[in-house]
Amino acid sequence: MSEEPQKSVFLVMSGDFDHAFAAFTMASTAAAMGAEVTMFFTFWGLKAIQKGNLTGKRFFGRMVGVMNRGGIDRIGPSHFNFGGIGRWLFKKMMKDENVVSLPELRQQCIDLGVKFLACNTSMDVLQITLDDLIPGVEAAGAATVMAEAQQAQSQWFI
Repeated sequence: MSEEPQKSVFLVMSGDFDHAFAAFTMASTAAAMGAEVTMFFTFWGLKAIQKGNLTGKRFFGRMVGVMNRGGIDRIGPSHFNFGGIGRWLFKKMMKDENVVSLPELRQQCIDLGVKFLACNTSMDVLQITLDDLIPGVEAAGAATVMAEAQQAQSQWFI
C-alpha cells in the first residue's frame, strides 16, 4: 500500500523578519522531509513575497505602500528594529554565525517546491498585484487555503 505524502500548510500573517524566518525555516524543513507544503501569505505576510517595488495605485494604497514597503530585504525584526538598525544587526549576526539568510531560505522553499499562495482579499485591500510579487506566486482565497488545511496533517499560523 502506497502512503500518501504528508501535507503542511502555513498561514503567514506577520511581515516581521523573525516570523518570516520561522515560517520559511519550518516550511523548508517540512518540504525537505518530503511533505507537500503550501504557504498562504496574508496582509503583512505579503511583504515576504513582494519584489520590493512601490505598491498601491490610489491614494491610501500608495500611502500604505510607502509606509510599509515590502520586499524580503526590507523586513525588520518584531523587536529591536530601531529604524532599520535591528534588521542590519540580525543580518550581520546571522552571517557571522553562518546562518542562512532570509532570501536564501525563501529560495530554498522555492527550490523544494513549496507552493506560495497570496491572499486575494489582502492584495485587494493593500492594492498589491501579482506583478508586485515574486514569480511563481498564485493568488487564492480563504476557501482554497481552508481546503488545503483540511487535507494537511499540520497547520501553522505565523
